[in-house]
Amino acid sequence: MKKLTALLLTVLMVLTLFTACGGSSKSQVAMDYAMEEKMEAEAPAAMMNSASDTLTGAGETGSTALPENRKWIITVHMDAETEDLDALLAGLDQKITAMGGYVEDQDIYNGSSYASRRHRNANLTIRIPAADVDAFTEEVKGIANVVSTNLNRDDITLNYVATESKITALKTEEARLLELLAQAETMSDLLEIEARLSDVRYELERYSSQLRLYDNQVDYATIYLFISEVQEYTPVAEKTVWERIRDGFSSSVKGLKDGIVDTVVWILVNSPYLLVWGIILTILAFAARKLRRGRKAKKVVPPPQNEAK
Repeated sequence: MKKLTALLLTVLMVLTLFTACGGSSKSQVAMDYAMEEKMEAEAPAAMMNSASDTLTGAGETGSTALPENRKWIITVHMDAETEDLDALLAGLDQKITAMGGYVEDQDIYNGSSYASRRHRNANLTIRIPAADVDAFTEEVKGIANVVSTNLNRDDITLNYVATESKITALKTEEARLLELLAQAETMSDLLEIEARLSDVRYELERYSSQLRLYDNQVDYATIYLFISEVQEYTPVAEKTVWERIRDGFSSSVKGLKDGIVDTVVWILVNSPYLLVWGIILTILAFAARKLRRGRKAKKVVPPPQNEAK
């Protein structure tokens, strides 16, 4: 009886072992996916916490003297004036090239057909190495009258570290999926692993592109420079009351003179049109006057005379 019981237990254990081996392939894939998702979720938080601990306690900053080990996007908005727009643009181009920067976008307005040179302006988007921002702004101040400057610094350290950790987690998952792909035994496992591998590679390329964009924005500051060509510079210092009255009166006289000049220029430029319209209006006025005279003549009728009986 004891031998029979021992034999039955042995057979039961063998059957259990074969059943477990048959389902090991699918369960292994599911367990690996769960493990990778957990690691992917925990990695960014761990990386950001460690980055936060490491970067805490940075010193004070100057104009653009920023703490180390952080990622900053620097943006500068400048308004400047010049008496010679072409000469200033040529000088700026030389300085930008010397600093290893480039002009990303440039828009020059040369004024309308009736405007003078004082209405010319230029809009430039300049990319300068972040370390040379202060030097470049000082160069601009040396060759133009800078009316206003606004500098903005955006700390993207946490976003940058989170993107890096996401890329690390995706690369780890990609390597693990490649191992599972080589070990897949059934067609369903093969298709499932390939589908997940395609998603991982798509996400990896997306986050890698975002990281490259961050690197470009961090390495090169963006400077938006608006330049106006003027005849007189706008004073930067605060004016007294009498200076404001004097300058305001001078500006009014100058504006009146410019208005008269612009009017004369407009009349001379448009004189052919004005001549044609003047002739047409003169003819219409003459015809209307003649028509009115004809109507008045019809209204004046002589009174009838009584015949003598």
